[in-house]
Amino acid sequence: MWTLVVNCGSSSLKFALLNPDSGEMPLAGLAERLGSDLAAVRVDREGERVSVPLPHGSYPEAFGVLLAELDALGLRREVRAVGHRVVHGGDRFSTPVLITPEVLEVIRACVPLAPLHNPANLAGIEAAQAAFPDLPQIAVFDTAFHQTMPPVAYRYAVPTDWYTQHGVRRYGFHGISHEYVAGEAARLLGRDPSGLNLVTAHLGNGCSVTAVRGGHSVDTSMGLTPLEGLVMGTRSGDVDPGLPDYLARQAGLSLTQITAALNRESGLLGLSGLTNDMRELEEAAGRGNEQARLAVEIFVYRLAKTVAGMATALDTLDGLVFTGGIGENSSGVRAATLARLGLLGFRLDEAANERAVRGQGGLITRPDSVPALVVNTNEELMIARETAEVVKVVGRGL
Repeated sequence: MWTLVVNCGSSSLKFALLNPDSGEMPLAGLAERLGSDLAAVRVDREGERVSVPLPHGSYPEAFGVLLAELDALGLRREVRAVGHRVVHGGDRFSTPVLITPEVLEVIRACVPLAPLHNPANLAGIEAAQAAFPDLPQIAVFDTAFHQTMPPVAYRYAVPTDWYTQHGVRRYGFHGISHEYVAGEAARLLGRDPSGLNLVTAHLGNGCSVTAVRGGHSVDTSMGLTPLEGLVMGTRSGDVDPGLPDYLARQAGLSLTQITAALNRESGLLGLSGLTNDMRELEEAAGRGNEQARLAVEIFVYRLAKTVAGMATALDTLDGLVFTGGIGENSSGVRAATLARLGLLGFRLDEAANERAVRGQGGLITRPDSVPALVVNTNEELMIARETAEVVKVVGRGL
């Protein structure tokens, strides 16, 4: 009946216990700042929220809290499968798979493509295998949804042997979220997913935009790594490929230093010099902070530019979906983005846009507009559903 979903990040562990059929979720939690003295787990169980400190700030310690919570609810023995979010599966996986030693080797081989994420995903898998050695463990890949992109979308204009020998191509990320919200948008619009053309925008600390034709990804803004594409919280998004060589010569920086800065010191944080939190930036901009204002404007400009570009991958444009922490909660970002996309037929309903920020979601455009809507993403439920499907296929039914 119950599926445990585990999502390990570079300094976090997110977990949820779900019924994949009903969506019931008696337990969820988020361990943050792992590896530091400030590490703690926020646990939501049956309507109650508690915070548990982690003195050593380790993944095993965080996983121990998860197991203790399952025991407190008397549900540990009721878990029937464990689903893991894995960020990078290369081009080997287009669907979720049962984790075997061979699958683990492929995930390890993809570590150079996702050095911050795949090692953490492996740590979560190992911890779950130790805690539940007899349960099926399923890997659900962030890259899998984008394996339907055609070569015209995923190939780079670089020497062919870079692609054939080293896998240099565009993979895309946030696939679990894009797939979920595209399905939910079809439901909300009363449309058959197979005949719907959408652009989905997952906007959080990491950001990406995907063109979805008939329920399948045909292009996306992230590439070989999660650094390509939009301006993000601390990631630069697209920059001139000559930038690393220029900075190495002019500033004496190493490639490692430049890559780290593009990943951790750029984006909204780098532009504003203040924070990577969009809420704080919008507040600072409202108080007259010019750097904060510029950071938000660049974020919106690049987002609108990318949405318009993604529309060229579709036969028609039937809707735009906002999701993720910023997409679901910033009415200002949504309004400013749609204002730049008037040539595509978007007309904002200001009242609906403000209501959506309070978690209601739904349409935020007028009746005479191409639809734009807010859909609250639910990656945990998507992982639980796909885990259940794989378990059924391999004959170890929930």
